[in-house]
Amino acid sequence: MMNDELRSYKKIGLLLKARLEQGTYAIGDKLPTERELAEELGVSRTVIREALIMLELENLIDIRKGSGVYVINLPLHSAANDEKKDFVDIGPFELLQARQLLESSIAEFAAIQATKKDVEKLKNILNREKETLADGKEDYVADEDFHCMIAEITQNEVLIRMQRELWLYRNNSDMWKGLHQHIPDQSYRFLWLQDHENIISAIQRKDPASARKAMWQHLENVKEKLFELSDVNDPDFDGYLFSINPITVGI
Repeated sequence: MMNDELRSYKKIGLLLKARLEQGTYAIGDKLPTERELAEELGVSRTVIREALIMLELENLIDIRKGSGVYVINLPLHSAANDEKKDFVDIGPFELLQARQLLESSIAEFAAIQATKKDVEKLKNILNREKETLADGKEDYVADEDFHCMIAEITQNEVLIRMQRELWLYRNNSDMWKGLHQHIPDQSYRFLWLQDHENIISAIQRKDPASARKAMWQHLENVKEKLFELSDVNDPDFDGYLFSINPITVGI
């Protein structure tokens, strides 16, 4: 079992990379399954999945759905390669966990602060989302605007900046882009429209508890759908980062 300091996907990615450097696996070899690696290293399969995407982005492995993960290149021993040990990208599921914790509280506070004009702005953004999806555009600008607008409703500059920072991680994450490369069908995004409507409804009713739950559930739905779409051949994939929903504990 690995200790806690080695549980991040970055550390696991570097460990697997070291195995390639040491000759444990050769070009053309098939790596152990996610489940086998997770059991061996004592981490969740979420961590293994993100570590593999990290190696895929470095063009070291090829993830083939229904077949497995294959070594296609070996790491180069160079100064540039050593610099990659300071890999700072944020994994998509790690980011979603952070968003759940922060944005559920932001939505809760927004429900207290919201004015009629604020609610109208959210509804206008939602209409833009619907138009974008109806046109078949793969554009997340309106989605970003929706979440950032909720932060703006709080009138708290720190929360506003933190929300924007989360989207900077999202928009500049090679890990996130790597995950989406395995999701050719974007129609699942229509599911988020109802989630956004639920959030608006709670804010409009000035119901902070419901707004908090609605935002948490929205991001939980996003996470579950991304797991499903990115690993459809493994229905037992253990992808939950929270074993319980802290929003409902004690209620």
